[in-house]
Amino acid sequence: MNPAHLLYILLIVTIWGVNFVSIKVALLEMPPILLCCVRFFLTSLPAILFVKFPKTAIWKVALYGLNTFAIQFTLLFIGMQAGVSAGLASLLLQTQVFFTILLAILLLGEKINRWQIMGALISFSGIALIGINLSGTITLLGLFLILCAACCWGMGTIIAKSIGRIDTVSLVVWGSFFAWPPLFLMSCWLDGAGTVFYTLRHLSWLSIGSAGYIAYFATVLTFGIWNWLVSRYPLALLTPFTFLIPIVGTGSSMLLLGEALESWKIYAGLLVIGGLFVNLIGSRRLQKSTL
Repeated sequence: MNPAHLLYILLIVTIWGVNFVSIKVALLEMPPILLCCVRFFLTSLPAILFVKFPKTAIWKVALYGLNTFAIQFTLLFIGMQAGVSAGLASLLLQTQVFFTILLAILLLGEKINRWQIMGALISFSGIALIGINLSGTITLLGLFLILCAACCWGMGTIIAKSIGRIDTVSLVVWGSFFAWPPLFLMSCWLDGAGTVFYTLRHLSWLSIGSAGYIAYFATVLTFGIWNWLVSRYPLALLTPFTFLIPIVGTGSSMLLLGEALESWKIYAGLLVIGGLFVNLIGSRRLQKSTL
């Protein structure tokens, strides 16, 4: 791999890892649904003025935007507000790999192999360890909601696969455009229109900067670079780098938010990431054996 491209990958991983800290900071002033709305408003506008609509049916783009952006990130943001640290959220979200596999089996008729079963058992034993250590800073509701967000990520992958090969940047931009209006209406309904407009008028520069980081750096910039790299390298080479996201997320939450790193969090993280590696390495071996 070109050394410059390797630096691009490390930049993406760093931005995505630190993104969980930005979410935690922004949630101090904004309700989770409103923050989600602001994220995708900024992601879609004014970008839709310059990015063509994807070459697919409008309902598919709307479905992708509502599931992958509106529902997934609403669940993630509410889960983090309900009591999950930035580091643990970045770790739990990686279970989307196994939800994707399960949905592919149920909806696409794909077959599961022993490596995927073994990897899932290892990873979800890490989730069980987190569940055993629930405390005031980690709630069962928060844990459940983030696992639901990971499931939505898996469903988004299935939807994207059904759409086929299109400009993924345009899918992100236009999917975001379909996501933010219902989020705005839902926030006005649940939080109150007065609260929504008051919050938007009185945001601190820290919250504005966090929202901008989430929208422009963690969404537009990184997805653009990632999709550019995907067009040049096989996914089998790129995917393992995403395992660094929980490490960056945990490290940045410790440095910037002062979150504690108990020993059980280390063990849980090793189990989750270890299960992901078993799934990846086992799948590679099976692919080689069938060639």
